Amino acid sequence: MAHTDTPDIGGRYPARAHALKVLQKLLLLLPHEDRHKPQLILLHSKPTTFRDDTDRELPHRQESNFYYLSGCTLPASALLISYLPDQADEPAAVNDANVLSTLFIPEEDPLEVLWSPAPPSLDEAERAYDAGAVRHTSVLPHLLGDLLGATPDALLHLLPGPPAPFPALPQNIAPLLAAAHTCTAYLLPALHQARLTKDAHEVALIRRANAISSRAHELVMRLLGQYAGERWTEAREGEMPGEWRIRKEGDAEAVFVASCRRDDATHQAYLPIVASSVRAATLHYCCNDKAFSWGPLPRENGHGHVQQFDGPGLLGTGRGEREQHANGHAEEGDKYLQAQVLLIDAGCEWNCYASDITRVTPVRPAPLSVYQRAQLTHPPPQLGNAGHFSKEAREIYRIVLTMQTEAIAALRPGLHWDSVQYQCHATLVREFLKLGLFVGEEQAVLTSGVSTAFFPHGVGHSLGLDVHDVPSASKPLVEHVPERSAENPAFYTYLRLRLPLQAGMVLTVEPGIYFSPHQLAPVRASPHINHSLLATYEPVGGVRIEDVLLITPDGCENLTTAVKDVAAVEALASGAAAAAAVGKGKGRGPRVLDAIEGGAEKVLGAGRGLGSR
Repeated sequence: MAHTDTPDIGGRYPARAHALKVLQKLLLLLPHEDRHKPQLILLHSKPTTFRDDTDRELPHRQESNFYYLSGCTLPASALLISYLPDQADEPAAVNDANVLSTLFIPEEDPLEVLWSPAPPSLDEAERAYDAGAVRHTSVLPHLLGDLLGATPDALLHLLPGPPAPFPALPQNIAPLLAAAHTCTAYLLPALHQARLTKDAHEVALIRRANAISSRAHELVMRLLGQYAGERWTEAREGEMPGEWRIRKEGDAEAVFVASCRRDDATHQAYLPIVASSVRAATLHYCCNDKAFSWGPLPRENGHGHVQQFDGPGLLGTGRGEREQHANGHAEEGDKYLQAQVLLIDAGCEWNCYASDITRVTPVRPAPLSVYQRAQLTHPPPQLGNAGHFSKEAREIYRIVLTMQTEAIAALRPGLHWDSVQYQCHATLVREFLKLGLFVGEEQAVLTSGVSTAFFPHGVGHSLGLDVHDVPSASKPLVEHVPERSAENPAFYTYLRLRLPLQAGMVLTVEPGIYFSPHQLAPVRASPHINHSLLATYEPVGGVRIEDVLLITPDGCENLTTAVKDVAAVEALASGAAAAAAVGKGKGRGPRVLDAIEGGAEKVLGAGRGLGSR
């Protein structure tokens, strides 16, 4: 059963309003002498694509610009927008009455519908899409030819051709294009400028994507906590969803994606990044194929001392525990989960609109049994992190959260994004000096640029139909930046957004701190770093916290709801939140895998359940 606490999105997608907005931007980009001419826009949808050298379809996701102007996800479709201005019209203003959008959709193919669903009828499409007219694609050449013949001075605007990654126009209109006044210089910039700010419908779609993704992030945290006290064992074949455990990165990815799919989100906005331990220092780690980091189980060596051993294997197999019962010692091969972070940067789409959320969770190990600890003359005070961040990881996490909190508090229209980037570096330097990781005078450390070794990327980016949205509008070729930006150019090397904020923009705020050996190599001799203390923090790997923000007329609104303060994250990851629910008489509370198990309930039928757990 899908959740219903996401915002209601009513009405058709406002494609016509978007077309008017793009035309307005387009006219302002054109030379003055071309603004009185008829303007035509032609786009083609993304076709059905196939795996190399096979007939197996790849997942279809509509090209973003086509969707923005049509609201249509059908492959093999086309869109023609015509604007025929009157002589009395203002040269830089669009007369709504003279704009017509015509959507072309494929006809039903009796052979194709054996394999794939039929496209909608013309009547169905007219009700579904915000277009002035809907026709079959077969009539596109005739209609386009008639329109070009009637407006010989029209400018026909197209998206850039190869090598730009946009869908190719059909070959049957190639002769018409060759004879027309085609232009590829203005349409894409106009689209990007229009898409940079979002209307209420778009914000509602992004809000829903964030709600679904936030629940998925919390589901992973809760699952880590719900079974935190169990011995970690190898996965068995044929486990039911209620028996799932997160033992490795791929398990966490599977739970996240399953949760989104259960909430009817068809696509992920990008490849999920699920990185445990030191792999969290790799910014776009998409392998997601490693087990959590394990270390040897301590054992007594017969002389009253606890030893570590380096036997093979990752997961505790149970063999060591059985043999320990027999002889009082753990044997080689039995492993204990080490304290580490699990960084998940993942977000789904809702109707082609993205979310982009990063959360970091402490991985809780299974504690030693009472019997195991009794066999150790000097039991270790802490093995792993017992569902809480290690001291070092907590300190880094709190600094990143401070960086993000201060950055979000500053957001408002008119603030240049460079200032947010600078503020994050200033916060990092201030907090590292308090921690003792940096040494020296604060301004001197900041000016040195050493902080870029720990925070090398941009603090965020525009988000919308694409997760890294509208690059040409977000980071224009001609940049007008604050004078202070020239003092530390390394701070801004990887910014994807570099302009003053505007109301209606949607963007991410995602500061991070990383201990990457590659980034640290150039600063190993820096006098501003306490290198002996740095060594104790490097095993943390990396921490990033990311939310999606809407810029409002007087500030901003956070569209991401997943918990992120230390107490709430640790409560979920340790199982304390579930225990508190039981203590308040709520039974076990909502089961962690209800969202996933519900799908099985539908398949098995009412009353059959999932069996014993």
